[in-house]
Amino acid sequence: MLQQFKVHEEDAVRVDAEALRHMVSAILEKVGVPPEDAALGADCLVAADLRGVDSHGVSNMLRYYVTGYTSGQINPRPQWSVVRETPATATVDCDGGLGIIIGPKAMEIAIHKAENTGLGMVTMNNGRHMGMASYHAMLALKHDMVGVCMTAVGAGVLPTFGREPRLGTNPIAVAVPAGKEPPFVLDIATSVVAANKLGIARRLGATIPGGYVADMDGTPIMEPGPLPDQYLVLPFGSTREMGSHKGYGLACVVEILCGILSGGGYAFMPEGGGSAGAIRGFAGRGGARHMVAAYSIEAFTDVAEFKATMDEWLQGLKATPPAPGHERVLVPGQPEHEAEQERRARGIPLHKEVIGWFQDISRELAIPYLL
Repeated sequence: MLQQFKVHEEDAVRVDAEALRHMVSAILEKVGVPPEDAALGADCLVAADLRGVDSHGVSNMLRYYVTGYTSGQINPRPQWSVVRETPATATVDCDGGLGIIIGPKAMEIAIHKAENTGLGMVTMNNGRHMGMASYHAMLALKHDMVGVCMTAVGAGVLPTFGREPRLGTNPIAVAVPAGKEPPFVLDIATSVVAANKLGIARRLGATIPGGYVADMDGTPIMEPGPLPDQYLVLPFGSTREMGSHKGYGLACVVEILCGILSGGGYAFMPEGGGSAGAIRGFAGRGGARHMVAAYSIEAFTDVAEFKATMDEWLQGLKATPPAPGHERVLVPGQPEHEAEQERRARGIPLHKEVIGWFQDISRELAIPYLL
């Protein structure tokens, strides 16, 4: 993780992952989530913290979820359903349920279909935030499958040359098993940076590099500085000259596969709003659309040979001679794997402000403070 998005050790309180998982589960239960679902949601959040993806862990997301549940924006007991299905595909109506809970269930469907047909894909509409996308993709690993997850959220990112946001940060995650090596896990936003990381930067008072955000008329801010009070997020590449059409284009692909393909529409309100939005499938405030897929390796090639080749390939990438000023070449998923090993041993670092929130919410909800 870039240093401006990391909690400084002097501002951190290290907490045990299992204690954090129990406390998060208890909080979710108190706001109406059934115990089994609360445990699943807690696992997704704490997994993000363990892997160093603090932007999608308890620090940023849990309070947002609690507010969503108490305000009625998130349904704590969704009656989610499969509304369309073939042997290899399905479409799920999430009934306003949280993606960190329904996403794993949808991936179970995709994995089952992949066991029977070689691949399975599930689109989801009428959902809420998906959390760390790689959590859902990685569920396929133990089945010797490649896992994919994409999620399209509300409009907050500019298209190239645009002055109004039309797309979400629209992450893409791909998880691939290896043999002796840790799995390849790519988890990237199609914006320059995940919006939640900017929230961390603001909390820490960090300087952000140029090219992360634009001012309110859509002009990219290319000089480093503090995060402005008002800003718009740029697609990765920042400017057309630096390749922002690629981030913009990939965000569009996520919007198509998660939103339009699921029947869930797209992120922004069409011109005219109102009935036009209903007709065209505007996602609505707080809405999110998702896609998960599983690809059976056995359907394409020998599993053992695939894993051995993955090991050789990953080792070859890591053996690349580093450029001047750099210690080593990393592969996708390696920093998160190393972060998980360190945090399991030393505890998850939470900012003191986050610890204060946990203390407050434990009193408010009358649950034990375990951290």
